[in-house]
Amino acid sequence: MTIIIILIVLGILLFVIEFLLVPGVTIAGIGGLILTVFGVYKAFEEYGSTVGVWVLIGTILLSVFVIAMSLRARTWNRLMLKTNIKGTVDKAITEEQMKIGDRGVALTRLAPMGKILVNDLVREAKSVEGFVDEHTDIEIVSVEGIRISVKPVKNM
Repeated sequence: MTIIIILIVLGILLFVIEFLLVPGVTIAGIGGLILTVFGVYKAFEEYGSTVGVWVLIGTILLSVFVIAMSLRARTWNRLMLKTNIKGTVDKAITEEQMKIGDRGVALTRLAPMGKILVNDLVREAKSVEGFVDEHTDIEIVSVEGIRISVKPVKNM
């Protein structure tokens, strides 16, 4: 009877792993099904139909109980990542910060998007004239909200 109990418990454990950790049809789910069915089959084979039916009912009840307990919120609170991510989204650029004609430098290669430094502000910008290498002087062509378009400054 010990082998039957071990087979069924391992099968249920593999089902829980399948449902919660490795979603989809994987070896854990297939293995859980095989172990559980084989455990119930062995109970029918070794102890007859009366004990086999009780083992089957117990297996179903135990499976439902274990899955219900593992889906409860308090169970997963212990395993959950409880870190808050603090970040901001770029706000619209004001006229005082950047305006058409302001000059700066490309901090990264604009291919066509990249980082620029204008008026001591680092922003993401788009090149209107193809690729711009880093450390190239740039000039702002348009500012629409957070969208900045730039072109390289032609050195004479």
